[in-house]
Amino acid sequence: MLIVESKGLIKRYGNERVLDHAELTIKEGEIVGLLGPNGAGKTTLIHALCGLVTIDAGTIHLFGKELTGNLTNIKERIGLVTQELTIFEELTAKENLTFFGGLYGLRGETLQQRIEDALDFVGLQSQAKKQPKTFSGGMKRRLNIACSLIHQPKLLIMDEPTVGIDPQSRNHILEAVRKLQKQGTTILYSTHYMEELQAIASRVVIMDQGHIITEGTIKDLIATIQHEEKINLEVAAASGDLLSKLQQLEGVKQVISEGNNLQIISRLGAGNLDRTLTLAKEAGGVLSISAEKPTLEDVFLTLTGKHLRDGEEYHE
Repeated sequence: MLIVESKGLIKRYGNERVLDHAELTIKEGEIVGLLGPNGAGKTTLIHALCGLVTIDAGTIHLFGKELTGNLTNIKERIGLVTQELTIFEELTAKENLTFFGGLYGLRGETLQQRIEDALDFVGLQSQAKKQPKTFSGGMKRRLNIACSLIHQPKLLIMDEPTVGIDPQSRNHILEAVRKLQKQGTTILYSTHYMEELQAIASRVVIMDQGHIITEGTIKDLIATIQHEEKINLEVAAASGDLLSKLQQLEGVKQVISEGNNLQIISRLGAGNLDRTLTLAKEAGGVLSISAEKPTLEDVFLTLTGKHLRDGEEYHE
């Protein structure tokens, strides 16, 4: 059964198309990872699926029903974990859950049981009577997730749920996502962290410039660039002249620089390891060099020409 089916989505802000014929399908029980550089349209797509923004063209069906005309009924079956925390700092953890449960019409013993279950699920039972303003960033994120689960949604949409938190809380959240899938929840998980998707995703969707550019299992996506080889190189000085000479080597597709750390992606069998070493030595010396098998990060770079996180440069 298809839980999400969107076709030809277009959303404009002024003259800019933030969504440009975006199409996405998610089957029941999947964890679908959503990847894309900043400005790709991921959050707009998520907001469109939740009925928080009105699309200019296209159709959205959730649980087999068109979103338009069935919004209230559909929203009751969706949980949304936003990038921004949507909890109340001055209320206790339990009071936050009571408030959000009340929005979904939960009352009495049912509400109290759901609160207990949600707190237990995210590991915050001992913090039930404390205010989030005393919590760590990771604990706040976990409470944020608990509030989105209070009504036991069939579709959970998570938009950057682990930004800026400690490794322990990140692991707790990823484990919670796995448990939710086993319980039958379908999950759309947007993140900037490749390693998270490698740990939990059934399938990955890569988005850029407002539309979906590819999708598949991590194994299948990596297989699409198995015809490439990657050399990691740390040099004494990454001059513009060196970058230019590396780019001109036969078979080189991309040269990505981050300070004095370089990645050279070539056609498989191009034999550029010796040539790369020679050029780097002439430019001042080599500190380290290694070759790698393709990863999900490499797929992303190949398709978008961008790093998933800011602060890194791309040359071609």
